[in-house]
Amino acid sequence: MVDKPAIGRRAFLEKMGAGTLAAASAVSIAEGALAAAQEKKEWEQTSDRKIRIGVVGGGFGAGFQWHQHPNCIVEAVSDLQPARRERLMKVYGCEKSYESLEKLILDPKIDAVAVFTDAPSHGRHCVDVMNHDKHCVCAVPAAFTLEDIQKLKETKEKTGLRYMMAESSSYHADLYSMKLIYEHGGFGKIIYSEGEYYHYNVDTAWGWKEWRNALPPMFYPTHSTAYYIGVTRKRYTAVSCLGFRGKAERYADNGYNNPFSDETALFETSEGGMSRMNVAWGIQGAGGEVGRVFGELGSMVGSTFRAGKGIETDFGGIADGKTTQFADHRPSLPPAMSAGGHGGSSGQITNEFIMAIIEDREPLVDVYEAIAMTAPGIVAHQSAHKGGEQLKIPNFDKT
Repeated sequence: MVDKPAIGRRAFLEKMGAGTLAAASAVSIAEGALAAAQEKKEWEQTSDRKIRIGVVGGGFGAGFQWHQHPNCIVEAVSDLQPARRERLMKVYGCEKSYESLEKLILDPKIDAVAVFTDAPSHGRHCVDVMNHDKHCVCAVPAAFTLEDIQKLKETKEKTGLRYMMAESSSYHADLYSMKLIYEHGGFGKIIYSEGEYYHYNVDTAWGWKEWRNALPPMFYPTHSTAYYIGVTRKRYTAVSCLGFRGKAERYADNGYNNPFSDETALFETSEGGMSRMNVAWGIQGAGGEVGRVFGELGSMVGSTFRAGKGIETDFGGIADGKTTQFADHRPSLPPAMSAGGHGGSSGQITNEFIMAIIEDREPLVDVYEAIAMTAPGIVAHQSAHKGGEQLKIPNFDKT
């Protein structure tokens, strides 16, 4: 990918309406610069169109706000288990249900499908949805194999429908601010970044057909990899990965042929940097997702941005080593919608998918970003099986 030049400092200030250029001599990067770049406006309804959505998967799929969005109606729900179908119908106020995704996608009234099925089936299910002329939003990851990723890309390009991956980290307040800062030159190039996802799970086997049993950690990388891909929209080009051999009996014999409960990958990036990503099922005393970004001009950990000492950036002023706390700059939601769980990401995901269809545009985490967050993990797991051998990562971007 070709790096886009950062917007010039003078042009930035003029574009953002920051007043006279005298404001550029500010001693520090003020939060007002980011506020100017992403002014938080109240959500406004611009269309009366209603997207009729089908929701598949009564576990994670019951945690979104489709029924609260003014441009959405839950037309039908589906789960293989009757109790979960009942749960979905109750949550979304829906009277129609189907016994399977395969039956739901035959409904001509449905415009779009939310796929929250077992992760090994994501790729196949999304291809089926789009081949039935319906837009698709899907839980992470995009797929478990590079072959399924290629099919997903080809189907999206063939149909021209909207595809979105529901990656929660991309809609966390810290990552969203990192993205805006990067877009406006506050980091320069990212020299080093980190993403971590810790979810202790070595004692139980759960999920449809126990798909989480001994799941290769890097098959589920996107909560971590979003802290580079989601910030920059750049790509990983190569990876070396090591794994910790799980002590639980399941790691000696499982359907994935996977001995690793925890994996750490070091990626090369398309802008010449390094990115260390962790996914761990065996670590205790830590949980959730966290990311850190370290650039030529500034760095950010959590909501704290620290600018380089004495460096004039394209992000609105002279940094001079100052530290700035950034507030929540995610888009506003419709007034009747709740922010939802997972750090308030579920409401953002709901709104982004519906508005991408209404506005006839690609969503933030479109098929190419989804693949760029997912495929490197598949290759990383291959590297772990080879003792950390560095492997090249294929590029699936549109050519």
